[in-house]
Amino acid sequence: MNEKEEYKLNTRGIRPTAMRILVLKYLTNLRHTTSLLDLETHFITSDRSTLFRTLKTFEEKGIIHKIDDGTGVIKYGLCTETCDCSLKEQHFHFYCEKCTETFCLNHVKIPFLELPKNFILKQSNLVLKGVCSNCN
Repeated sequence: MNEKEEYKLNTRGIRPTAMRILVLKYLTNLRHTTSLLDLETHFITSDRSTLFRTLKTFEEKGIIHKIDDGTGVIKYGLCTETCDCSLKEQHFHFYCEKCTETFCLNHVKIPFLELPKNFILKQSNLVLKGVCSNCN
């Protein structure tokens, strides 16, 4: 029943607790990103610190990535199976101004940009804004 989630957690070196399995299953079934508040609302009987630690662990182990979509609320998106969260893996995100959901556009990679000498890129963030297909 939870074999797929347990396997994914184990392959990333994460102990598959009941809460981690539930959160991973929740993230897998979403078509958009989520926030800590969304998780708190969904898992009403779980405490905030457990959910936050789960997200932190998932981020550190490359299961999810953090997104700043300009709303002031950090969102989290599920990484693809082959993602190593390196700069070459970074992709665009789309924020729908109507439903306020943020979507990972995994198939649209951020192109390589040549930076000036002695500039070191550590992170990039590109959010496209408009209306998603559900709201159009």
